[in-house]
Amino acid sequence: MEGSNRKKTSLDLPTFFISGGALLLFVVFAWINADFVADMVNTLFGWSATYFGMIYQIVVLGTFFIALILGFSKYGKIRLGNIDKPEMSTFKWISIIMCTLLAGGGVFWAAAEPLSHFLEVPPHFSGIENASPEAVVPALAMSFVDWGFLSWAILGTLGTIVLMYSHYHKGMPLKPRSLLYPIFGEKIIKKSVFGTIVDAFAIISVAAGTIGPIGFLGLQAGYGLSTITNLPNTITVHITIIILLVIAAAISAASGLHRGIQILSSFNVILAVALIIGVLLLGPGSFIFNNYFEAFGLYINEFISFNTYRGDEAWLSLWTVFFFAWFIGYGPMMAVFSARISRGRTIRELIIAVAVIAPVIATFWFAVIGGTGIFQELNIPGSISTALNEAGQPAAMMAITEQLPLGTIFGFLFLLATIIFVLTTTDSMSLTISMAISGDGHPPRWLRVFYALVMGLVAIVLVSVGENSVNALQSFIVVTAVPVVFLLLTTFWTAPKVCKEMYHDQRHKMK
Repeated sequence: MEGSNRKKTSLDLPTFFISGGALLLFVVFAWINADFVADMVNTLFGWSATYFGMIYQIVVLGTFFIALILGFSKYGKIRLGNIDKPEMSTFKWISIIMCTLLAGGGVFWAAAEPLSHFLEVPPHFSGIENASPEAVVPALAMSFVDWGFLSWAILGTLGTIVLMYSHYHKGMPLKPRSLLYPIFGEKIIKKSVFGTIVDAFAIISVAAGTIGPIGFLGLQAGYGLSTITNLPNTITVHITIIILLVIAAAISAASGLHRGIQILSSFNVILAVALIIGVLLLGPGSFIFNNYFEAFGLYINEFISFNTYRGDEAWLSLWTVFFFAWFIGYGPMMAVFSARISRGRTIRELIIAVAVIAPVIATFWFAVIGGTGIFQELNIPGSISTALNEAGQPAAMMAITEQLPLGTIFGFLFLLATIIFVLTTTDSMSLTISMAISGDGHPPRWLRVFYALVMGLVAIVLVSVGENSVNALQSFIVVTAVPVVFLLLTTFWTAPKVCKEMYHDQRHKMK
C-alpha cells in the first residue's frame, strides 16, 4: 500500500508556496516593523481567545472522552496501519511520542509555569495567599490542566485514527486534508482548493508553534551558558546556538525516522529519567512526592470544573486557553506524525500511550522541576522569583538548578535535555511538514532538510529583531488555531465512523 503511494506522490506546490509565503511575509513584516506585527498579533490573539476560547476547551474535552470511549470499547482491538505487528518497539515509540509532543516547552514551562501559579495563585482558588504553603498544590494542579490529559489527547488520538484509516487502509496521501476524506471522499484530495487551504493552515500553525520554541531555546540556552560559563549573554550567542541546533536537526531529519529521531528520543528519555532520579535524591524528594500525589488528586477530582472554567477570560488567555490553542494548532500535523510512527499499533495502545501514560509522565515531570522551584522559593523567598522577574521565564530553569547540590552539572544536563527536546521537535516537524507537502510517509530528503533550515532561519530573524517578535509568533499559533479547531472537530464524527468500518473489515478477514 505504502509503496504504491510513494510512486504516485509529487510535491504539492500550491500548499508549499502558500505556507512558505505566509511565513516569509511574517518575517518580512517583523523585520520592517516589529512593533506593528506584535500589536497586530496581540489584537488577533485577544479576539481569538475571547471568541474561540470556549470552543477550544470544548474540542479538547470532547476529543479526550471520545478517544477513551473508542479505546476501551470493542474498537480498541483494531490494529491500525494494515500490518500485523508494530514497526518499532514500544520503548522507542513512546520515547518519540514523549520527546516530540512534550518538546522544549516541557522543560521551559515545567520550570516557569508552576512557579508562576505559586507566586500568583490562579483565580480558581480565591482566598489562598500568593506564595504561601497552601498555594503549592493549586499551582501544580493548574499546570497539570495545561499539560495534562486533554492537551495530549488532541495531539495524537482521534486525528491519528482517521489519518491512519485514510492513508494506510484507503491509500490517501498522508496530509491534513485526509482528515476530511471520510466526509468528502476523494474530492478533497485531488486538485481541491479547500484541501490546499486546509494543508496550508495546518503547516503554518505547526511551523509557528515550532519556530517559537527554537527562538526561546536560543534565549534560554544563552542565559544558561552565561550562568554556567560566564560567557556574555548576547544576541550573537543566541543566534550561534540556533544555527548549531538547526544544522543538527537538518542532519537528523535527513537520516530519517528510524535513525536520527529515534536515537535522539531514546537518549533524551534516558537523560530525563536520570535527571528526575537525581533531583528526587539530591533535592526535595519527599516534598515533590507528597505534593504531586495531592495535586494530581485535585486535578482528577476537579477535572471537569478546571477544564471548563470561564470565570476570568484575561487569565485564561494567558494560560489554559493559550496552551489548548497551541496544542490544537499542532493537532493536524501531530496526527500526521503519530500516524507515521504508530503503524501496527491497536487503537487501545494508541489511546493509552498518548492520552493516559504520556500525560501522567508529563505531570510528574512538571512536579519534579516546578515543585523543586516552589520548594526553594518557599524556603528562601526570592531565590527563584528574583531571576524570573528580572530575566523572564528563560531564567527559571537555571535558577532552580543553581540551588541544587552539583548545581552546575544539573544546569548543564537540563540545558542539554532542553536542546534535545527542541531538536527532536524540529526534525520531527520538518519531516511531518515534508510529508504533508509530498503526501508520503517517506518525503524527499532535501525537503526535510529545507524545512529544518527554514524554521531555523525564521527563528534567527525573529530573535535578531527582538524577543517580542518570538513572543508574537508564539501568540500567532492561537490565531491560526481558529480554522484548525474546526478541522479537528470533524473527528468527533469521523473517528467513530472509521472505527466501525475497520472493525467490520477486520472481523470479516478473521472469518
